[in-house]
Amino acid sequence: MNNDKLTSAQEYLEQGNAHRQQGQWQEAINCYNKAIELDPDSPAVVAKRMLDDIMNYYCKDLYNP
Repeated sequence: MNNDKLTSAQEYLEQGNAHRQQGQWQEAINCYNKAIELDPDSPAVVAKRMLDDIMNYYCKDLYNP
């Protein structure tokens, strides 16, 4: 799905979830950020926080060289 055609926070959330399930972390984060931008109360807030926690755990050397 082309992100240019997404119009609602729910659509970005669903696309973010699809990217997350495929291991496409950056694409997922981008979709979650757009969903949050469109709707600050979107469930994408929780989804992004969880993904951030996962990335911080698995990629902690990137943050603490």
